[in-house]
Amino acid sequence: MLLQSRRLIESQKIILQAFETNHEISTFIQTKPLYTMEMHINMMAVGVAVVANFIFGFIWYTPLFGKAWAVEMKFDTSVKPPSSEMAKGMIFMVIGNFLMAYVFASNMMAWSHVPNEMSTLENILSAAGFTWLGFYLPGDLGSTVWEKKSMKLFAINTGYHFGTLLIAAIVLTYM
Repeated sequence: MLLQSRRLIESQKIILQAFETNHEISTFIQTKPLYTMEMHINMMAVGVAVVANFIFGFIWYTPLFGKAWAVEMKFDTSVKPPSSEMAKGMIFMVIGNFLMAYVFASNMMAWSHVPNEMSTLENILSAAGFTWLGFYLPGDLGSTVWEKKSMKLFAINTGYHFGTLLIAAIVLTYM
């Protein structure tokens, strides 16, 4: 609303200047935007979010829900995967955690420029909750239905996704 009012005032000034000086309006129109936003992503916070989510993933999928997850995925829990497979999974997990944290930091930074009356906790919960609701939940629901996965597996995986967003939002807000 404030940005629209500012643009309206600028437009009125341009029209008035053109009228007063008997020039074409196009000679007064600015070529650069009226409002620019500089975003500086705290890469240290992104790194901490990556490490925190890597640890969270280990805890979530090992002691907390590891056995239930393996059963729902129909993995043979008596067979240990090869170390090369585990290393590949961990590398991809770090890459995925980095991409999520960096893009999430960008989104949170962009939304931080919008005036609101929410507390820090409300901002954290909104950022994590709406990102999960709009981007993770639909994908989790789709894969559950189309891949014929159980609702228990859905709950484990989507709970993990919400947890990673919540952790990242906390780290990115307080660092």
